[in-house]
Amino acid sequence: MSEAAVAVRDLRLRWPGAGADCLAIDRFELGAGERVFLQGPSGSGKSTLLALIGGVLAPTAGCISVAGQALGTLSSSARDRFRADHIGFIFQLFNLLPYLSARDNILLPCRFSAARRERLQRAGRTPDEEVLRLAAHLDLPPELLARRASELSVGQQQRVAAARALIGGPGLVVADEPTSALDADRQAAFLDLLQGECAASGAALLFVSHDPRLAARFDRVLNLADISHAAGGAS
Repeated sequence: MSEAAVAVRDLRLRWPGAGADCLAIDRFELGAGERVFLQGPSGSGKSTLLALIGGVLAPTAGCISVAGQALGTLSSSARDRFRADHIGFIFQLFNLLPYLSARDNILLPCRFSAARRERLQRAGRTPDEEVLRLAAHLDLPPELLARRASELSVGQQQRVAAARALIGGPGLVVADEPTSALDADRQAAFLDLLQGECAASGAALLFVSHDPRLAARFDRVLNLADISHAAGGAS
């Protein structure tokens, strides 16, 4: 049996000075290659859970493992390295570097992660070749790759952010409301591309959205309220 992409046990997060946990999850798993749609009202803790899974935040108690690695055993800098190697993030506001070209934004993970470069090498592709492959699959014309991120449309920035998350074959892709600025047709097209790339590489996908119309496209739909019994107050 494949190692779970994410395994959470007895997770508790309490902000300093708070009287109650803002996030409390006894058990949550995301299988290798599984596509999970995570929903919940604003303030229920969805983005906070993603930050914990990514090692950006450390829990007050409990264990989070990604691809079999217990994040709590790693230092802050080691968690940063592990995230760069194994997790691709697509942020709601994309978080592209506006002064870099689309190409250089996509290449950033390979500049920080030897593991991503090595996975590409084993696949027989260079990082530059992978940029062109992902751009073609994500409907990004080659001539756009030289433009600064600030010169791109919202839809183009979204696809650049997806290519950046996917390059180098991370085992886990985490997407936090990445389609919120798009109309229904563009949402569907983007999900087709994102899910196709995850399926091709075998990556698990944890996708957060407030739009229930997208849920049917996933293997499993999970409401955070069904697995968390905290008092709330997370973002």
